[in-house]
Amino acid sequence: LKTEVQLWDVSVQRQAEIKGRDARKLLEKLTPRNIENMNPDKCLYIPMVNELGGMINDPVLLKLDENRYWISIADSDVLLWVSGVASGLNLEVSVFEPDVFPLAVQGPKSKKLMEKIFGSKIGNLKYFDVKKFSYGGHTLNVARTGWSKQGGFEIYVEGYDYALNLWDELMLNGKDLNVRPGCPNQLERIESGLLSYESDMTIDNTPYECGLERFCGTELNSSCIGARAL
Repeated sequence: LKTEVQLWDVSVQRQAEIKGRDARKLLEKLTPRNIENMNPDKCLYIPMVNELGGMINDPVLLKLDENRYWISIADSDVLLWVSGVASGLNLEVSVFEPDVFPLAVQGPKSKKLMEKIFGSKIGNLKYFDVKKFSYGGHTLNVARTGWSKQGGFEIYVEGYDYALNLWDELMLNGKDLNVRPGCPNQLERIESGLLSYESDMTIDNTPYECGLERFCGTELNSSCIGARAL
C-alpha cells in the first residue's frame, strides 16, 4: 500500500441515492457544508449531523446530475435517516440503495495501473475529482479518492455482471507493478489522520469536536437540521 499498489474490494460500502426535484433541498438539511454550488465533476466530503449537531456519518457526496446524488457511506443507518428526514419534510424525492459496488485502487502506483485500463486521461484527475469512464461497454463513475493517504481511485461499479472481469483485468495488468489484493489498513489510516465513524467519533460528537470544522465552511449552512445546535 505504501510502496506499490493494491486492489480493495470495498463493495460493502453502500450508496444512498437521492433523486428528484427536492434532492438538493434534502441534502442541505443533512449537512452543515454548503453544497449550493457543487460541481458535478467534484465529490465532497460532508459531515452529516442530527438536530443536536451530532455526527450521523462522514460520507463522500457525489453529484451525478442536477437532481441526482449518491451518499457514499461505509456503515451506519444513513439510508433510514435520510428517508425519515425526506418523509418528515414531505419532500419530492426518492431515497433508495442502488446496485453500486465500489472497488478501490490504492497506492503510489495506482495511477499507472488505472491508465492501463481507462487510458491516460484518468491521470488528469485531481484529488476529489470524479469523471465518467468507459469499460467493456459500461459507463463508470471514477473518483480520485480512497481511505488511505497514499493516493488512489475509487471505481463505482454499477451492477455486478462485469465486476469480476474488471477485477481480473486490473490484477493482470498490475503484475509488473507488484499489485496485490488488500483492504483498508487501520494503522495506515490512523497515521494519516483519517477518522473512522463509530471508532474515532460517534453521534455524541460534533464536527468541531472531530476537527472537521473546515468542512462546515466559513459560513455555516443555515438550512441544516443541526445548524442552530452547532
